[in-house]
Amino acid sequence: MHRRKTYNMSSARKRNKMGEIKSDCPSPTTSPKASKDFVRTQVCGPAPKSTDEAAQKERDQIDYSIKISLDDAKAGRAPRRVRIYADGIYDMFHSGHARQLMQTKIAIPNSYLIVGVCNGELTQQMKGRTVMDEKERYEAIRHCRYVDELVTDAPWTLTDEFLEMHKIDFVAHDEIPYGAVGSDDVYAMIKERGMFLITERTEGISTTDIIARIIKDYDVYVRRNLSRGYSAKELNVSYMREKKIILAEKYNTMKDKGKEFIDKWEDKSKEFIGNFLEMFGKDGRITSWIAENTEKVKLAISPPASPVPGASDEDDDDDDEDDDDDEYQEASSHSPPSQSPPSKRGRTQSPVVGATCSNYDEEMEHESV
Repeated sequence: MHRRKTYNMSSARKRNKMGEIKSDCPSPTTSPKASKDFVRTQVCGPAPKSTDEAAQKERDQIDYSIKISLDDAKAGRAPRRVRIYADGIYDMFHSGHARQLMQTKIAIPNSYLIVGVCNGELTQQMKGRTVMDEKERYEAIRHCRYVDELVTDAPWTLTDEFLEMHKIDFVAHDEIPYGAVGSDDVYAMIKERGMFLITERTEGISTTDIIARIIKDYDVYVRRNLSRGYSAKELNVSYMREKKIILAEKYNTMKDKGKEFIDKWEDKSKEFIGNFLEMFGKDGRITSWIAENTEKVKLAISPPASPVPGASDEDDDDDDEDDDDDEYQEASSHSPPSQSPPSKRGRTQSPVVGATCSNYDEEMEHESV
């Protein structure tokens, strides 16, 4: 059974006298042997400048007398390492620049990418003012992973002397003609010799587009930088414009806070209405509880009267009288209509209004007999 070997990478690290870990990765300019396969060196730092010793050693190893065609280079049949040159301003280095360099690097196996960057004076003369100065643009290129060497103070138009000095095999750029003073295309000579490597531009992004975005939202970026501690003088903003921008910033801040307050109030009001309907609505908790406990609620609202002492005896007497009345009415209903009901003992009739005393006495005697 085959077992995979494991290595303890931490134990293999070496430290210097200061206790810092030494890097075992090879120099970025170490030239691998020519091979049909694409060889990529491990990058451990920024690319060297053309005047650095490492770049000079790499250049001295190249036999420039051996010419390589573009087809052989793309097919990986080159007998030595292929040196490709790309140049530009590279102001505000962005993804479009990085993609152009990536295309150049991977277009040809076993390639060595040299990037030339024009200085500030030449750039301002030929194209205009840049946002980044030349040192910033140099460093941006040196720290791109696809770049193997940097050429500073690059010329605007390539010459035979420049190509031979740097032993350049091919020049990479997009195929759109790039005009200059006295020439419709500065790469015309390179194209005629078959040394031109075509790359594609990245649509939707360029230095010009980025600057246009900044100008479009100028006030926004001025407010942001003022809030971060920059002075109006550093931003080249007048006193009146500074106050106007600060006032606009305060207004926008209050507007945002007001909108935030309204949004919170709206959310709270919706929550309150929802809770109210859940409690007191048609199918709310209170309604359901009342429906389930109607009888209990009625008893709670109007409870029965408490019994009074002695009230039970009077109720019994009332019941007896009611029974006597019922028996009397039943007996009177069965007696003939001509007969009058018998008179009870001890009951006396009241004298008739207008009767004489003598008649009254006679009646009383008759009743007594």
